[in-house]
This record gives sequence, C-alpha cells and structure tokens, in this order.
Amino acid sequence: MATVADIIVKTLVNFGVKRIYAIPGDSLNPIVDSIRRNHDIDYIQVRHEEGGALSASFESKYSGRLSACMGTSGPGSVHLLNGLYDAKMQHVPVIALTGQIETDLLGHEYFQEVDLVKLFDDVSVFNARIVNPDNAQFLVWKACREAIIRGGVGHIDMPVDILKKECREEELSYYINPVSYSPDGIEEAEKLINSSNRPLIFIGGGSRQYSDEINKFAEKIGAPIVYSLNGKGTLPDNDEKVMGGIGLLGTKPSVKAINNSDLIIFLGTVFPYTAFLKKVKNIQVNNRIEDLNRIMKADYSYLCDIKYFLDKINVQAKEDKYYSKMKDERDKWSREMQKKVSDMRKPLRAEVVADAISRRLKDDDIIIGDTGNVTLWVNRFIEAKHNNKFFFSSWLGTMGAGIPGSIGLALASGKTVYGIIGDGSFAMTSMEIITAMKYKLPVKLVVFDNNILGMIKLEEEVMGYPEYGVALYNPDFSKLAEASGATGIRLENPEDLESKMDEFFVSKGPTVLDVITETDETPMPPKLEFNVAAKYITSILRERLKPKDD
Repeated sequence: MATVADIIVKTLVNFGVKRIYAIPGDSLNPIVDSIRRNHDIDYIQVRHEEGGALSASFESKYSGRLSACMGTSGPGSVHLLNGLYDAKMQHVPVIALTGQIETDLLGHEYFQEVDLVKLFDDVSVFNARIVNPDNAQFLVWKACREAIIRGGVGHIDMPVDILKKECREEELSYYINPVSYSPDGIEEAEKLINSSNRPLIFIGGGSRQYSDEINKFAEKIGAPIVYSLNGKGTLPDNDEKVMGGIGLLGTKPSVKAINNSDLIIFLGTVFPYTAFLKKVKNIQVNNRIEDLNRIMKADYSYLCDIKYFLDKINVQAKEDKYYSKMKDERDKWSREMQKKVSDMRKPLRAEVVADAISRRLKDDDIIIGDTGNVTLWVNRFIEAKHNNKFFFSSWLGTMGAGIPGSIGLALASGKTVYGIIGDGSFAMTSMEIITAMKYKLPVKLVVFDNNILGMIKLEEEVMGYPEYGVALYNPDFSKLAEASGATGIRLENPEDLESKMDEFFVSKGPTVLDVITETDETPMPPKLEFNVAAKYITSILRERLKPKDD
C-alpha cells in the first residue's frame, strides 16, 4: 500500500500540478521524499515560503491551472500566508500543504505548534487537517477540486505521523466539467447597445483570452476601450480604440471617454474604485456570479463567458464611431507623455526608464509590475504590444511580488520574464534571486532605485501630512545580484541609458539592472481633485519647514 504522503503527491499530479514551491523541514520529510520518487512533479526550493506562495500564485495567473506550495510546521507555514492572500484575492487556484507536529502532541503547546487550520480559515476556500489516513486521498482531492472550481486556495494540514502511515486508494474522478451558462434576456442588452450613441467597453482580467472577439465587437459598435490593471495587454495600446487604464494609474483619455459615455459594457472586470466610474446605464458580463453587481447596480447582468456573450449578441453596426471622437484626446495625451520621456535630466526620470524598456520589448514578452509607483510606470509608459502579457498583485497589492512572481511566470511559460520593481519591494524578496540562479531561469529584473518609498510618500502628502518614515538606505543592487551569481548592471547617467539597456536585454540568465532614478518624482493621477491638491500643497509646505528623516 502507498503512504499518505505518496497519495497526496499522486493526487496533485492527477490534477495537473507540475511543481511545488517549498523549503523542507522535519514535518515535511515524508512528503518531500515522495516528491523525490515521483517523476511527474518537480520540487522547487525557494529561499522564503512567502516567495514560494507568490510564485505559485503567479504561475496560476499565467496558466489558469492548479499550482502548489508548501511550508513546514509553525513558522514555515505562517510565511505562506501573504502569497496565498494574493491568490485568494485574484481567484486563482493554489494548493497549500502545511506540515504539522505529531497528532499525539497537538494541544500540548509543543515546539512549533500552530493551529494552522484556524490560521488558514480566512484565506482558503477549503481547509482541513488529515487525521485519518484512509480519508487522506478524499480530502486532498476535495481541496484541489474546490480550489479549481471556486478559484482560490485549498489548504491541507498534514501531521507528520499521518504522512508516514499507509492508506487505501480510491477511484476518484479528476475531470472537472466545464461550466456553460446561458445569458437569458440578451435581447435587452442588444436594445440598450443599439440605442446608445457613445457606448464604452471596460475590460478586466477576465477578458485576456478574448482579445479578437472584443476587438471586433468594439469596432462594430464604435466603442472606445478602457482597462483595469488586469486588463492591460488584452489589446495593444496603440490601437485607436484603446484609451488606456483607469483610476489613479490611468490616462486622461480614459477619464474623458467614461465621463462622456452613455453606456458602459463591463467585460470580465470587478473594478474597485467606483469614484472613477460614471453612474450611467451599464451591462455586466462575468463568469463569476459573486462579481456581478459588485461595482455598481447593473441594468442587465449576464453570467457567462465573454466569448459566449459576444458570439450570441446581435447588434447593429454603428457608422458614427465614438472612439474616433476621442482621437484628439489620445493625441494630446501622447504628446504630454512624450515630453516626459524626452526629459534626460540626472537623476533619470522613471518615465524615461520605462519608455526605454518599452521600446525594447517584443510582442509576446511577459511583464510583471511590482507594487508602488512602478505599477503606474508600467501601466502608463510600457506600451502593450500584440500578445504581451502583464501581471500584477492587483487586488492584494503586496510589495515584493516582483521577483518571486517572475520565477513562477518563467517556470510556467518557459519564456523570459521582465520584472519592473521598486527598491522597497526589491529589498523585501531579493533572496529569491538565488532561486532564479539555482534553476537558471530567464528572469530579467529592473530596479527603480530612488531611495524612497515613493507611493507612501505621495499618500502621506495627499492626506496633508509631511513626508516621514519613507527614506530608504539601499545597497548597490547590481552588486547584490552579482554576489548571488546573477548578472548585475548599474545605470546612473542619462548618457549611458541606451548602452546599459542594450546590455541588459542581450544578457543571458538572471539579470538585475539597478537604475538610479529621481527621488522627488511624483506620479500624478490623470485628474486631480481640488481638495486633494490643497492637502498636497499643505504637506509640501510642512516638509519645507521641517527636516526630513535620515
């Protein structure tokens, strides 16, 4: 008979898990040995369990398939939580396996005893501890199914003594039926679209695989397209219909297009910042019932895939294209942005660096943006080309996702991944450069090194507070990379921009480009309200009257 550890690993393989991110520990020894003996799953040794969970989350964001991570008893499993919340909040399927002390010691306040079932209750869609060896296969099977079907984290707590025991194996089905939906009442949406003069399409992460269908639909009804962060890359940014992002990270054309629209069609998005949305007639299409009517009350909502909806809907082609009326706004915004990327002062402006990256990216490259000001630099200044894929910790917004996320994306795709990372985020998870080196992954990382937590500085200032507690002491990140065996490049002077960028893009293997950028650069939103501007000005005056922290 097989052991519980063997059955757990076999079940993961049957559900299509390709690798498991982990750091070994005594409570995991039985299952690590089972992974060693199973040739259909790889063990990826990370340097921090948070990094492993983030890698698993981003792997699933890319593949749409189940991924896995693992932590040993106590602290090792506690470290998983941040990355698992990233998976939870973006509804991607991840299995978290946690090691646990022996069952006869539970409740004794033993070394490294943590009630992981209680701890993982909020982050998971399925949460259980194996206490009976003969129930092990079913619990792991159920955890995997729930993670896939419900889009989230399945957690299994594994006491080490149970892992060693033999157990029976059942015949279980590993096929999950694809869900089909019927958008009843689609003729009402047809009437609303046909009667609108200025329809607008708002796309999110659920739209990524339907770019052709969305493009044809937008062309037919003359609709400009705006996107949430997760929708970036669905269509190329140079398409005349694409107005850009929305929200604090967005563009003026997108704000103008929304404000003048008479109908918004939401496709695969749950955009949280309703202050940027006009209260107007709207249609919502989403394949998750929980996401319908969350952002605002829909006039008509449809529980179905985007392709299903667009294939079924029959609308009249509009001769008068609303997106054509936005051409002057797009051109004006483009000129404004061009001025920013042409400013070659020292230290380098972040916009200049982002533009230099954008000009070198190929059509099918993968880009991950970390959290903070770099999210804006990526969203505004790195142009999505055909088949580019962009990834973010968009709902959790955790700092430090860039390096471990790059690792998960590189392993899932087999392609080069470009990580755009702030210095604060880079310092948080820089140990995972060692993981990239260990597995010789094509991970290319750009550090925007301005010695400050820039987004937090801005948030302090727009609230009317003076800058405080945000200044950073940074090492030479290129030397840090070299110490790990990776290629390190440092860019300080504007005259070296093109040559250093060329060196970075032709380098092989893990590479870090440490770019010294402007400290006081402020990423302004596309529309600044008067009360926000007043608080910002007040905070600047306070900063001038009071010395900054060292």
